[in-house]
Amino acid sequence: MSIRIPLIKTLSVCFALAFSSAALADQPVVIKFSHVVAENTPKGQGALKFKELAEAALPGKVQVQVFPNSQLFGDGKEMEALLLGDVHIVAPSLAKFDRYTKKLQIFDLPFMFDDVAALDRFQASPAGQELLGSMKSKGIQGLAYWHNGMKQMSSNKDTLVHPGDIKGLKFRIQSSDVLEAQFRQLGANPQKLAFAEVYQALQTGVVDGAENPWSNIYSQKFHEVQKTIAVTNHGALDYMVITNAGWWDGLPADVREALKKAMAGATEHANKLASEINDRDQKRIADAGKAKIQTLTKQDVAEWRAAVQPVWTKFSSQIGEDLITKAKASNES
Repeated sequence: MSIRIPLIKTLSVCFALAFSSAALADQPVVIKFSHVVAENTPKGQGALKFKELAEAALPGKVQVQVFPNSQLFGDGKEMEALLLGDVHIVAPSLAKFDRYTKKLQIFDLPFMFDDVAALDRFQASPAGQELLGSMKSKGIQGLAYWHNGMKQMSSNKDTLVHPGDIKGLKFRIQSSDVLEAQFRQLGANPQKLAFAEVYQALQTGVVDGAENPWSNIYSQKFHEVQKTIAVTNHGALDYMVITNAGWWDGLPADVREALKKAMAGATEHANKLASEINDRDQKRIADAGKAKIQTLTKQDVAEWRAAVQPVWTKFSSQIGEDLITKAKASNES
């Protein structure tokens, strides 16, 4: 009897665990996608498209919960939440990864990419795709690049054509070593400000200018408090959609492959929408007539690119000369 009782107990525990595992197997995988912007933005729409495609491809197997507008976590906490497993997918700006890898600073180098087409070519290239896995040792797996648009430079001055036109001006920047070096090299004074503070800072003269895609300029009404916007396309404001590497690798292979396809479809949708919105908002800004839009010639752009070459040199050892060479090659269609 002393042998049979523990045996019965052991069998009972095993049965309970087996029953529990079977019950859990019938439950869908819950995927929490958290982001900090509104649902009507390209990122917001991309997240909803991912939910739609993932749940259609894996009916009953996955449930994607999208939390926009910092409902769960704000800019400063979303990466930590991902690493802790509190959320499964986030999409921070590329400028926010420099503490995890310096290689992604390639996207902040000024005048690196001629346009969105060149940016797309690089991101789709082997070198660009390899960067998605560059933070895996830190627990982060990149899934896709999502566009918000190429950045344009604006100021409260009448002329913004040559690099010397911004000398001495105060420019709002995101927190980025490369962006800070960019404006210092051009003789301007970079000021790190939260995005929510930019309109008032421009309106009151706390800063003289900023760099933003057309969609940000229009939606935040920056064109109403700036005199000039130059079509510089000098940088990209992009996001990397990322997940917790351990969680991702732990998914069943068929689920992971279906989610990859859903993410590819969502990426195409988000990037197409970003292009359409930026084209539309550039026209809206021109039609409003409150800020003058200045188009730069190829010679003007070459002058700006030459002026910021010391920034490329300064960060080349961190980013890698080979990666910079590959990124430059993407400008050749």
